[in-house]
Amino acid sequence: MLAALLNKTSTVAMLSFVISSMLAMGAGLSIRQIIQPLRDARLVVLALMANFVLMPLLAIGISAVLYLDEPLRIGLLLLGCAAGAPFLPKLAELAQGNLPFAVGTMVLLMVATVGYLPIVMPLLLPGVAVNPAQIGQSLVLLMLLPLGIGLCLKARFEELAATAKPLLDRASNISLLLLVLLITAANIDKVLQVFGTRGILAGVVFVALGLAVGWSVGGPRNDTRWVLGLGTGQRNIAAALVVGTESFSDPRVVVMVIVVAIIGLIVLMPLSRALGNRPLMAARGS
Repeated sequence: MLAALLNKTSTVAMLSFVISSMLAMGAGLSIRQIIQPLRDARLVVLALMANFVLMPLLAIGISAVLYLDEPLRIGLLLLGCAAGAPFLPKLAELAQGNLPFAVGTMVLLMVATVGYLPIVMPLLLPGVAVNPAQIGQSLVLLMLLPLGIGLCLKARFEELAATAKPLLDRASNISLLLLVLLITAANIDKVLQVFGTRGILAGVVFVALGLAVGWSVGGPRNDTRWVLGLGTGQRNIAAALVVGTESFSDPRVVVMVIVVAIIGLIVLMPLSRALGNRPLMAARGS
């Protein structure tokens, strides 16, 4: 009963975080600011390669080296193929990275994931069917629509947007803190199930290597390097959960997705805050 309550509460916290953060990002940016960083074709191509070529290969390699059980291997592969984490703008904000680039990259990777998963997952895991409409629906309703509302507010009612943004930022920060605590508490039994299976080690290595891969292809500037590193290390948990829940009967697939999600938040949130306190990041230099 307590676990069910925690799960429901964490869902509310997740919705509150995603919607408030997207509204806040839109209220503080313009469409031109978001599109401008994505005009660097080389950086866009490298971001797509890192997230949709290298990360799936990393998931396959880590699973093979650590001899993961089949359900855990599938869960890690789902995460390797699902890019565009809604947490990226918040992580970039904490790290004082390039926020327009973070929002633009998140939208690019999310949209690409909707088209990528239905094509690639059946090739990697024969028999798996992916419904792009279900993934796309949550993308539009929970992320793109609030972002669009925030952008319209900024464009038409700039003073109102400036007043609302600090309140939305506060709501987003509180929701994120609650989300991390509630997800961890609600799924502690699932985390314990993975002990002894090398699943936690696989998750830590996966997140760390994802961070390194994104950073290495993120261009010469620290503010884009770290954004792409954070965006590659943190995967699209929602998309992975949709596929894992619909396509696999073994609950350990979803357990692995949740465990790696928790690891990603525990590792990348403190790292982002530490980066934001560094003069090097504030200088946005090399």
